Amino acid sequence: MNNLQLATHFLQQNLKGKYIHLDTILPILDAYKTIFEVSEIGQSVAQRSILQVKIGTGKTKILVWSQMHGNEPTTTKGLLDFFNFLASDLELAEQIKKKYTLLCIPMLNPDGAFAYTRENANKIDLNRDAFLASQPEMKLLRTIYEAFQPDYCYNLHDQRTIFGTEGFKLPATLSFLAPAYNVQRDYNDVRLKAITVINSMNDALQAYIPNQVGRFDDSYNVNCTGDFFTTSNTPTILFEAGHFQNDYARDESRKFVFIALLNSFEVTDENAIEADNLDDYLEIPQNSKSFFDFIYKNVKIIDNKVEKIITFAAQYQETLVADEIHFEAIISKISDLENFSGHVEYDCKSMLFSSEGKNFPEIGAKASFNLNNLTYFNNGDEII
Repeated sequence: MNNLQLATHFLQQNLKGKYIHLDTILPILDAYKTIFEVSEIGQSVAQRSILQVKIGTGKTKILVWSQMHGNEPTTTKGLLDFFNFLASDLELAEQIKKKYTLLCIPMLNPDGAFAYTRENANKIDLNRDAFLASQPEMKLLRTIYEAFQPDYCYNLHDQRTIFGTEGFKLPATLSFLAPAYNVQRDYNDVRLKAITVINSMNDALQAYIPNQVGRFDDSYNVNCTGDFFTTSNTPTILFEAGHFQNDYARDESRKFVFIALLNSFEVTDENAIEADNLDDYLEIPQNSKSFFDFIYKNVKIIDNKVEKIITFAAQYQETLVADEIHFEAIISKISDLENFSGHVEYDCKSMLFSSEGKNFPEIGAKASFNLNNLTYFNNGDEII
């Protein structure tokens, strides 16, 4: 099987959608207790369990954590799919378990995951708490890091649908970063080791999502977890799972997280640093804020009794309602959209906009409207 076939084959079938919380993953982790070392290592602000999964016996140690932002579940799904692979008796899985010891925290922020919020129950962004470690979840991660002394850290996140790859009108389906260790964003052996791994993952992903792998901004902030651990001389890799075409549930994006994880192990045990590694890394296109979920072009409006042709955009807002994530399309930008693309684009052919008796869109309003009283849009999409 190729990488994508492996990712599909080992998909955790009962782990889908965007609302992934502790009760979702507990049955899966309980089933692994006879195969891996699964244990509670601490508790969140609201006294929810924080679990650790230890896999393998090899000399190269990798610390992995996911969902430190509670509303970023895609990498958690990809990580648990990878657990499913490592639980198999495939030769490649056995090789990884012999070469590596993985210490994984699949949900660092269970309170945020339950509430579907970025922050923890104290409304603190854990990824801005690395230096102070004021929160129990970050104290725990720091304690685990210091005791385990990993050779590498993998910091797993999601990114919004607004990101594309610079120079391409394509979504950034997966992005990476070798975080900086100083304000000057210099490159040392620590960063170059992380870059070696990123290059390997990028090479593998290009076969499936060409030009849809991005390089995340490397502005330095020691309060950010990746920057802090890189400053502490541990190669750290930021994973950012993004949008894949027509995949708002991110059940396709998770497969590329799996592929990235799988291919990261090709180079981490070699500690290889080659002269061209940095050049290859810098050729990965920068993440750019270049997308909206919807763009409507050539829309006629009436503004102060004057007819105009404009373009406007709408973006989904995600809310948790009755244990489901609801996507509500909200008008977000009007005009000045020449440098933006839409995941869905409509040519409105100079038809007249109308919504609630108004002939012009308003920022913050729901993207439900009609054109010429003939073509109707509900929650962003055209009604067919």
